[in-house]
Order: sequence, then C-alpha cells, then structure tokens
Amino acid sequence: MDYSNVKLIVSDMDGTLLNSKGLVSDEFFELFKALQQNDIHFVAASGRQHHSISHKLAPIKDHITIIAENGGFATRGNRELLLTPLELVSIRNIIPLLRKIDNVYTVLCGKKSAYIETKDQQFIDMFAEYYSNHELVDDLMAVDQDRFFKLAIYHFEDSEKYIYPHVKQLEDKLQIKISGKNWLDISHLNANKGFALESLQKELDISKKETMVFGDYNNDLEMLALADYSYAMQNAHENVKKTANYMTKSNDELGVETIIKKVVESKTNPLKP
Repeated sequence: MDYSNVKLIVSDMDGTLLNSKGLVSDEFFELFKALQQNDIHFVAASGRQHHSISHKLAPIKDHITIIAENGGFATRGNRELLLTPLELVSIRNIIPLLRKIDNVYTVLCGKKSAYIETKDQQFIDMFAEYYSNHELVDDLMAVDQDRFFKLAIYHFEDSEKYIYPHVKQLEDKLQIKISGKNWLDISHLNANKGFALESLQKELDISKKETMVFGDYNNDLEMLALADYSYAMQNAHENVKKTANYMTKSNDELGVETIIKKVVESKTNPLKP
C-alpha cells in the first residue's frame, strides 16, 4: 500500500499505542523522530486525562497535539486548541442518577484535576493510572472550582452491561460513550474525538485522504470515520473492526508501530511497492 500522502497520524492510547502494561514502546519514540523529519504530525487522542497522556508521552509532549478526555480538551504544546465543557447544571442532574447504580465509581473530570468521592482503595489504585492529577472529596456535588469535561463511570466487570442501560436515555442531550470494557463517559454532545479531529484537520488543512487513525474501542468510531487510512487493532471491539478500513496487529504486538514504519518507508522510498 502507498502511504506517501499521509500527513497526519492519530492514535488512541489504551489498547492501541499503549501495551497491556500501559507503556509506550521505545520503537515508537524512534519512529516519531522519522515522522518529524517527514513533516508528519502526530496526535494522541484518548479518554485519559491530559496530564496522564502528557506523562506517558513525556519525551515528545511539546511536539504533538493531545486530544484528551474523549475530545473535550485539546492542546498543542502550551496552546489550548479546544475546550468543550460539560455544564455544571448537567453534572448536578447526572450524579444523583449515577449514585443509584450498584457497584459503580464516578470520576468528575476537570481541567485542573479529577475528583472522586469513593474511599474504595481497589478503585483508587486502579484509577490513578488514568488520572495522575486527582483529589478525593467528600461530595462530588459540591465541587465547582474547575472547568469540567466529563463524568467517567467505572464498573469492575462491564460498563456496557451494567452502566449503559441506566444512562442511555440521556443520549439525545449528552454524549454517552462506552470508552472501554469497564469505562463509560458522559460529556457534551460535541465532546468526542471525531469533533476534535475534524477541527484539527481544518486548522492544519489536512484532508481525510491524508489522515491515518488507529483505534480499538467505541469512543474511536467518529475519528476513524475521518481517515481513509483507518486501522482497527487486532484486539479491538467488533464495532471498530466493522468501521475501520484496515486491520493491524494488537497493541501488544506493536500494531501501531508496524504501520507507522511502513509510512516512513513510503516517504523514504516512494517508488517501493
């Protein structure tokens, strides 16, 4: 396949660029240097907190675009590109509903920090991997000194089965995204990775034909639709495999790196089949 016209590469983090241990490979950081040399811009797009993405990609964070909180917040270097807040009135209406669901944990995701009210240590230990800046508070309803992007809700078994049925009636007014096996996100209707990516494509004057996207879960569907070079990971949700144009190896088999290497080779040897 000819990748010589690729100008923008966008990758999800968990289940995609990150392996099952939550790490970025050394090979990716080496390939990133080649992307820079070929004027290909890289975007990390994740449901994770901005601080967490920056930490995972610390060596290159000032040279990429970061789409965080499932599209609610985007930056390049120190410049804020996009902020799509979830209004406080919506948050105050949703939290009581979430409290009625058995065995779920709610995270209020803000620009400064993420806030939780549970004291369950098992959840706190797990949650800290995704939210490096966080605070334990007595009452999420009382938190108001921040700008909020979303409510992230966690179930230790299955978010689609145990959380989604309780909140699906909100879909006409809010963005409801099953963002992982255990996570479901509630945000503004425009807060999704596709909306953020489309804004970025317009800013950079880069077309769908020049865009490559990698994803593995339902919160990647909108951005996969904005790229001719759309790739589902081998470990992806079935909806992602149906939406993407192509498939690559799993996140533990360097699926993203395998394709990026081919992109670099196409740029270096454009006549090579």
